[in-house]
Amino acid sequence: MRQHPGRYHRDEKLIAAQGSLKLVGRPMRPGGTLIDVNGVRIGGDDLVVIAGPCAVESENQLLTIAKAVKASGASILRGGAYKPRTSPYAFQGLKEEGLRILALARQETGLPVATEVLDTRQLDLVCRYADIIQVGSRSMQNFAILEEVGKCGKTVLLKRGMSSTIEEFLLAAEYIMKGGNSRVILCERGIRTFENSTRNTLDLNAVPMLKQLTHLPVIVDPSHGTGRWWMVPWLSKAAVAVGADGLILEVHHKPHDALSDGPQSLTPDSFDQLMRDLRPIAHALGAEIAHSTLVPVG
Repeated sequence: MRQHPGRYHRDEKLIAAQGSLKLVGRPMRPGGTLIDVNGVRIGGDDLVVIAGPCAVESENQLLTIAKAVKASGASILRGGAYKPRTSPYAFQGLKEEGLRILALARQETGLPVATEVLDTRQLDLVCRYADIIQVGSRSMQNFAILEEVGKCGKTVLLKRGMSSTIEEFLLAAEYIMKGGNSRVILCERGIRTFENSTRNTLDLNAVPMLKQLTHLPVIVDPSHGTGRWWMVPWLSKAAVAVGADGLILEVHHKPHDALSDGPQSLTPDSFDQLMRDLRPIAHALGAEIAHSTLVPVG
């Protein structure tokens, strides 16, 4: 059985942070929090792999990728229906049509679906379709969104802000839990530093630190953390080795034609090889790769 880092070290900064984390702090649940999403257990002994395209582009595209990642062992499907883009001219997502396609993919594969909400006005609609509501890096300190997802009963995947400290990240989670929602998953996705050879600097220090400070599950996003598909397998293995509860990975069957984040997307074949490589690492740490227990309807 995998363990959190253990007893609390007498570090003044850690102690100060714990004082602000009335609900998120590990003393609230020393054994950790286990979140069940349609039979997929996140935060326990299993390693959870969330995979899919950055953006839902079409029904054929999503179903092709969903079936491929399911066959390779992914337990949750990701895909953006609403896309926050730096350029206003870039693809912004299919919006409600994208949500409908995600629901269809869940029906046909049995995979629960995770997708991002960008605005409180979208939340009711997104909640009708999704199993996991993602609060993206740009929204980590959008307090209106944090308060609203705190009132919903859906699991929330909270991504670390691109320039946020660990304490700021955890206090964002505290906002959600203060609203009454304890179903929060934390995601380290890289931070912005002076280094420009990669999209971001993936902070794997964050995983044991978060495990020390909080009882919430912690997953890692090496796709955004690196921005380079060929680095994703290496950082995925490192994330598992350092104690992450799961991974969220971008996969596209035609990365060169992707409307968003093609350069950081694995192909189905490279994803399948990565899943094969992860199993012995997870096993060495006392974990197995989780599987969805939902039965496809179609």
